[in-house]
Amino acid sequence: MNQDLSILQLVLGASFVVQAVMLLLLLVSVTSWAAIFRKLFSLKRVNALDEAFEREFWSGTSLNDLFAAAAQNARTAGPMERIFASGMREYQKLRERRITDAGTLMDGARRAMRASFQRELDVIETHLSFLASVASVSPYVGLFGTVWGIMHAFTGLGALQQVTLATVAPGIAEALVATALGLFAAIPAVVAYNRFARDIDRVAIRLETFIEEFSNILQRNLGAQSASGR
Repeated sequence: MNQDLSILQLVLGASFVVQAVMLLLLLVSVTSWAAIFRKLFSLKRVNALDEAFEREFWSGTSLNDLFAAAAQNARTAGPMERIFASGMREYQKLRERRITDAGTLMDGARRAMRASFQRELDVIETHLSFLASVASVSPYVGLFGTVWGIMHAFTGLGALQQVTLATVAPGIAEALVATALGLFAAIPAVVAYNRFARDIDRVAIRLETFIEEFSNILQRNLGAQSASGR
């Protein structure tokens, strides 16, 4: 590629509309990569915190001690620990009201944990819709820039009496850069969205499994207390 058809020359030689489209796609690409790295580190942190709490939960530590630690670490706790704290908090509130019906106690704890689960999942899915939008819209924005650039190029060629490949190529190449930038923004967003959607599904399954396991523990504790006459 000679100097006249270098990427920089193509961008500088493009029309204002095509340049605006290129700038928009470049900004979208940078923002998309920032969201990708932010989500990557966020999911890594979520998994690490959940694994640490799960080890502590199954280590034999009492539920009251775990709840006290969760209350102190409310700001730095992971989703699983906050879900546990929500269930225990509701369970203890119902017990303080001297509610002894096992069904009422379990329903209250489960509802609290499910509500906390939805809040945590909403936070985990932050920026995922942005990546989906970038993946689906960017190619069309690039295509718009290409179509506009080709229209602008052919409009300029209309005044020429003799048209050769040398006169057509620069205008077409300038327009195609917009499509290339659209794909450059969309492809990483598609790959990242699919990867993060799969990872978030795994996190959601893990949290739902924990809710069921914790509910079973509470159910067994209630059964043991009923058997002992308390």
